[in-house]
Amino acid sequence: MITMYDDEMAVNRRWWDGATPVHYRSRSYNVDGFRQGGTSLLPLELGELGDVSGRRLLHLQCHFGLDTLSWARRGAEVTGVDFSPQAIATARRLAQELSIPARFIESNIYTLPEVHHERYDIVYTGYGALCWLPDLDRWAKVVARSLRPGGVFYVLDSHPIMDMIDYDVPDRVELKLRYFTDGEPEMEDSPNTYTDSDRPLEERVTYSWSHPLSEIVGSLLSAGLQLDFLHESELGYFNAHPLMRKRDDGHWTFPPGTCRLPLTFSLMAHLPDHDQTVSSSR
Repeated sequence: MITMYDDEMAVNRRWWDGATPVHYRSRSYNVDGFRQGGTSLLPLELGELGDVSGRRLLHLQCHFGLDTLSWARRGAEVTGVDFSPQAIATARRLAQELSIPARFIESNIYTLPEVHHERYDIVYTGYGALCWLPDLDRWAKVVARSLRPGGVFYVLDSHPIMDMIDYDVPDRVELKLRYFTDGEPEMEDSPNTYTDSDRPLEERVTYSWSHPLSEIVGSLLSAGLQLDFLHESELGYFNAHPLMRKRDDGHWTFPPGTCRLPLTFSLMAHLPDHDQTVSSSR
């Protein structure tokens, strides 16, 4: 089925195919450190999602699988999904190399229910994922469809306010005045990825979409999930401005007295159990 923005997502898929080997070799992803037993997960998500041992976890937009495999090392039974063939192939090789049990599925998020029908205890989406999705209502329906009754969804991503920070003003924090958008994608043409790059990319163009918090929360509620919490944090996950500094725990923050804006948000919601829904409606 042809839908709006399929062409833009196809462009993005080609970009991710080209970016995967660059990311795999980059200092930012630190695959060598992961090989030695490290984790790609940060304290914020580890503390909020908690113990995942013995639980079935579906990771949407998993890229080449570092976060997926990190959850596996913490005892989850993991499945990662991504639309990039190169990313999925790399994830499978890494899992096999390190003997980490994991399954990886190549699929566009929107068409996942057509090829995969299992349900999970946890559906997880990590940093830097939602901006690549044009339609959050369709996304939220896939999330709900992938959860067992009583299962939880957890997402940790850039706060929409952080996306307004102007990186090109190095000595102070200024915001671009565009919290609300018209839903049209923003095109970027760059020879580099968001990591340290060792060579220019052949595919330079990407498309991304901005989503206010109300749209993110509303899409999940409309899909039938119930909100457990919505948190905002001053802890970031990458260098979004020249004034930011990296902490020892891997998070990025502004120095004290410089700026106090939310850099990330985290959300947990659950798919109600049928028996609980019936009981609460009486």
